[in-house]
Amino acid sequence: MPHFDLVIIGTGSGNSIPGPEFATWSIAIIEDGLFGGTCLNVGCIPTKMFVHPAELADAGRHGAPLGIDAELKSVDWPGIRDRIFARIDAIEAGGRAYREGPECPNITVFSGRGRFTAAKTVHVDLHDGGTAQVTADRFVLAAGSHAVVPSVPGLAAAPGETPAPDVRGDGGAPFHTSDTIMRLAHFPASMVILGGGYIAAEFAHVFSSFGVKVTQIARGKRLLKSQDADVSAQFTQEAAARYDVLLETTVSNAARAGDGVELVVNGPTGPRTLRADVLLVATGRRPNGAGLEVEKTGVELDGHGRVVVDKFQRTRVEGIFALGDVSSHYQLKHVANHEARVVKHNLAKPEAPKSSDHRFVPAAVFTDPQIASVGITEDHAIKAGIAHAVKVQQYGDIAAGWAREDSGHFLKVLADPATGLLLGAHAIGPEAATVIQPLIQAMHFGQTAHDVANKQYWIHPALSELVENALLGLPEPTNQTEPT
Repeated sequence: MPHFDLVIIGTGSGNSIPGPEFATWSIAIIEDGLFGGTCLNVGCIPTKMFVHPAELADAGRHGAPLGIDAELKSVDWPGIRDRIFARIDAIEAGGRAYREGPECPNITVFSGRGRFTAAKTVHVDLHDGGTAQVTADRFVLAAGSHAVVPSVPGLAAAPGETPAPDVRGDGGAPFHTSDTIMRLAHFPASMVILGGGYIAAEFAHVFSSFGVKVTQIARGKRLLKSQDADVSAQFTQEAAARYDVLLETTVSNAARAGDGVELVVNGPTGPRTLRADVLLVATGRRPNGAGLEVEKTGVELDGHGRVVVDKFQRTRVEGIFALGDVSSHYQLKHVANHEARVVKHNLAKPEAPKSSDHRFVPAAVFTDPQIASVGITEDHAIKAGIAHAVKVQQYGDIAAGWAREDSGHFLKVLADPATGLLLGAHAIGPEAATVIQPLIQAMHFGQTAHDVANKQYWIHPALSELVENALLGLPEPTNQTEPT
């Protein structure tokens, strides 16, 4: 049984940990899936590579108010798909070859599914049919998450498994998750998307832009319900104008219908039957800690299946760290990267540990309209009794938005009325994920709203004036002393 100084389970952000400072350590990497993890292979990178051509395909929809008459002639689905994955797959293969090659002589790669069997002991079912047992002084759990398949008759799947429809072989309703939908062999004419969150929203945007007849089903009263309520309401209204949105609706049964799927759904108007070429299940992702059987090494899981860590990314077992989706409340690549840097430092310098900073975690939804957020929402401030001032700035009231004939899109900022420090920001509209960045910086560095607005130039007429005007619209802080 080989023993290592460090074992890393998962090659997403965890793969960034081995470096020159660990050149004398023997390191094992265990990967059950594709090298590079969720973000590179089935998450943020390929999805955004689909979003950009979707924006180009959908551009004509915004042209009429500006005097432009344009229409989409065709979409080369195999060309789009193959361009994207030719690049993605090459990166995946290159990353694996690098870790397995002579450039990393101190690293051993185990391709297979690992699970703990005892304290700091992992059994690996190798993809080549063999097995391995490894032990180590230190472990980094970076095994990510998996797509959730809801309990719907006809969508039976083994726990933690989301096999592609063509390999199910059980006679059930064929379906895809975000792991498989981007590699569709044939371009569908129609698609049902089950889910009301950001994954569902982005794929609804992509496929409807390409001309697919999309129907989205959500249990809640609005889409993206974790967003600021006004943002969620505006997005729900715009989404419903683009494709069919069925709110307060559940699926009671799913079945195969020819080469497609048939769903029985129940909504405010009663039961109805839907048919589509493709069903996409986008109902969230669950951490992979349970699949690793981490309890057998003494590591604790919380009620949501996340590995429990402290501010230094340490589990309760000495020498075992965790990062990313397997342990984090934020299923975001930039959070996993931040946590990986913290773990890397704490492995190298345990005598001077660093803590993760999760105070102001931003996120974006790459739909049309684009959405971005950081900090608390207005509803949260009200329910928690947090004193706050609010300013809503319309895109259409700044020069760049006026030039675009923008309507309905806005930036909402919240600030502490005493100090002027920002508490949250929520944007829906063009380039929201970029527009919001100065506010993220202000929150991290303790800059007041009025200092950010008044003590620098803002390019005119750029979209960034949305931020300037929003901040200028907040009241002067009642406490004029400089924040510490």
